Amino acid sequence: MDYRERIFQQEGERFPGKTYVEAVLAPAFHEAKHHLLEPMMAINKAHLIMLREQELLTEEEAKAIARALVGIEMEELRRSAYTGQFEDLFFQVESRLLELAPDVAGNLHLARSRNDMGIAIYRMVLRDKLLVTLESALYLKEHLLLFAQEHAETVMIGYTHTQQAQPTTMAHYIMAACDLLSRDIQRLISAYRTCNRSPMGAAALTTSGFSISRERMRQLLGFDELVENSYDAVCGADYLGEAATAVQLAAINLGRTVQDMLLWCTQEFAALKVASPYVQISSIMPQKRNPVSFEHMRSLLSSSAGNAAAVLTMMHNTPFGDIVDTEDDMQPYVWKSLSVLEQMYRLMACVVGTMEVNKEGLLERAKGSFATVTELADTIVRTDRLSFRNSHHIVSRVVKEAMAAGLRADQIDLGLVNKAAREVIGRELALTAEELRLALDPVHFVRIRKLPGGPNAEEITRMIEKRTTSLQEQTAKLKAEKTAREQMWKQLDTIVAEWSVG
Repeated sequence: MDYRERIFQQEGERFPGKTYVEAVLAPAFHEAKHHLLEPMMAINKAHLIMLREQELLTEEEAKAIARALVGIEMEELRRSAYTGQFEDLFFQVESRLLELAPDVAGNLHLARSRNDMGIAIYRMVLRDKLLVTLESALYLKEHLLLFAQEHAETVMIGYTHTQQAQPTTMAHYIMAACDLLSRDIQRLISAYRTCNRSPMGAAALTTSGFSISRERMRQLLGFDELVENSYDAVCGADYLGEAATAVQLAAINLGRTVQDMLLWCTQEFAALKVASPYVQISSIMPQKRNPVSFEHMRSLLSSSAGNAAAVLTMMHNTPFGDIVDTEDDMQPYVWKSLSVLEQMYRLMACVVGTMEVNKEGLLERAKGSFATVTELADTIVRTDRLSFRNSHHIVSRVVKEAMAAGLRADQIDLGLVNKAAREVIGRELALTAEELRLALDPVHFVRIRKLPGGPNAEEITRMIEKRTTSLQEQTAKLKAEKTAREQMWKQLDTIVAEWSVG
């Protein structure tokens, strides 16, 4: 027996080969029965309604097919395993329809193909998953805004290049994270708009000679627009790529904030304390209180970005045509990436919404930090009309002298400043002791930074109010989209149910 015969003996000589079932067909069937079955049946119902309205089916034919559609046992299909009797779930459903409405059910496939059906199913599944993710993103945005409101005057040090830079507030940082999230939400909304377009009527790739209505299919399935070009309708995969790109960036963006917060939970930073429901203990070190919820978020967000990257990689260098690469094998990766991102949005909202902030410790650290001395340089420009560069040189010398003497920033006195001034510009400054005290006060530093986007509490409040209005508008639109989807399902079920008993 040669190697070829041995393979046939192990695998069988007819479709499907044993290994093909194990590696491809059975996993795809499993995913399809859980994710694709309902939209497949919705398309069947919509197509039936459209064919009857276009008088491509008689009333009796339409009623017979409606009875067959209603007679499909959905739970039985969901419980079924891949047997190899049918190529995939589509043919299994079609076979059952033909059992229930012999011959006439075959006309349900008039003027359509698994190509346009498949892409329509994928788009329907993806748009629902995008809506779920958007809902959780808005939930996180709501809690970030509430947290920012609570900490509009919580002064802390801001960092550049991981080094102490300038005083700011917890709210200022959180609002930056909130704006980043808002841009991620906009990208997810854009991906939803691209996704929510109907390919139905494209058939294999050139439409059909039957006078079907692509527009009516769009309406019945709740799509916003058509993918007009029928070749594009079955070949374009950018609706997946756009969603994957939006998810990938959103996961990376949130991961950066998570990393900061994990760092701020260390005893060295002592800025945040995660609430008990989201910490775990050590099996050996009794003192440990590990903020592992942030660690899990960081790793799982990376997995979300990785699954999204897999979508783009699988799409890379594939032919611009109907092709397996962008179909059943690829869909689970984008679903998984969205599912994890959605969960992390909710978890982040819970953890941030319940954690404690060490306000006093953050303020005390800011008072002792040299992060305030930018304002000292600015103040000297105002009091002594020096150029900023000369003022910068004076303050730089002050900081070096203070650090060498082991002083905190709030221990710098006028004598030390004037000593540096004499060395740089040859004279003492007009700066007063009170002006020096204010210049080194982190609360004053934050209060006078009231330009648009600055950390001043009133400016922060203005930004929170503006973003809250935006959140309310986005929440209302999301609710309307979800309602439209629910009405779509109900309308299809109602019409087909009425026909089935007529």
